[in-house]
Amino acid sequence: MPSNALLIVDDEPQNLAAMRQILVDDYPLAFARNGAEALTAAARCAPALVLLDIQMPEMDGYQVCRTLKADPATASIPVIFVSGLTDVGHEAEGFAAGAVDYIAKPYSPPTVRARVATHLSLVQASRLERSYHDAIAMLGMAGHYNDTDTGLHIWRMGAYARELAGALGWPSASCNELEQAAPMHDTGKIGIPGEILRKPGKLDADEWEIMKGHARIGHEILSRSDAAVFKLAAEIALRHHERWDGSGYPDGLAGESIPESARIVAIADVFDALTMKRPYKDAWPIERTMTTLRESSGSHFDPRLLDRFVEILPRILEVKSQWDARESA
Repeated sequence: MPSNALLIVDDEPQNLAAMRQILVDDYPLAFARNGAEALTAAARCAPALVLLDIQMPEMDGYQVCRTLKADPATASIPVIFVSGLTDVGHEAEGFAAGAVDYIAKPYSPPTVRARVATHLSLVQASRLERSYHDAIAMLGMAGHYNDTDTGLHIWRMGAYARELAGALGWPSASCNELEQAAPMHDTGKIGIPGEILRKPGKLDADEWEIMKGHARIGHEILSRSDAAVFKLAAEIALRHHERWDGSGYPDGLAGESIPESARIVAIADVFDALTMKRPYKDAWPIERTMTTLRESSGSHFDPRLLDRFVEILPRILEVKSQWDARESA
């Protein structure tokens, strides 16, 4: 079977020939005449999509589909049933078996082409989304590869940022995007020498100037993408060390001139840093952590955002508990 071919399964040779005529100019094709052949072909070469007849001897299409979906190696392959069984009950059984669509016989060539193109586009979009998630994970981890951060800090912090954004009225889609972007906030640390990142004592003035450069380095790396999540991550990377009173870096922005995304991440980042165990300190108790955050309201943190964070602290602690359990598992 050609790589990423469409697998057409039907026990009637004339149906296989008809499908071949409709699709051969646009896709590599492979064929199976029964359920056993279909399962063997799918396991061997992972087709891009399966067009599957229902009424076949020995093993019908429902059984084939259920078997494909039960195997992790083939579960993600989309299956479209092509059948003369067109009543609601048969369609429902097909969807229950795991099919993504249902084409009734006799089928029209434009319908077949459109349905195939649509589902292949959905597969491509899903793969692209997974690639984004992989890139986000790698950039987030790269930013902390040489420093003393441990465990799930960047992902837990992103979850806190999402909760705070939601409490501030951000739309759900924007909250999701922030949760993905926030873990990349320290990507620029990849450009900071390891001896500075891992220094056990306080940085001297020259070392601190080098360390502060990670904000611009991260922005430069992340802003090379036009994708919305990376644009947001670039904004956060550049501004998450700015402070409400203008005493932060790299540009000494103050108040609402600091993007709200960065103001949210600043709170989430410090909360998580204080409540997590590090090589040089134990995890702070929640009471001590919250006292420190409140003392920084109006200086480091936006008072309105910090007040909202305090209000949702029970939910933040639920999220923390979930991530702590994952880290200790």
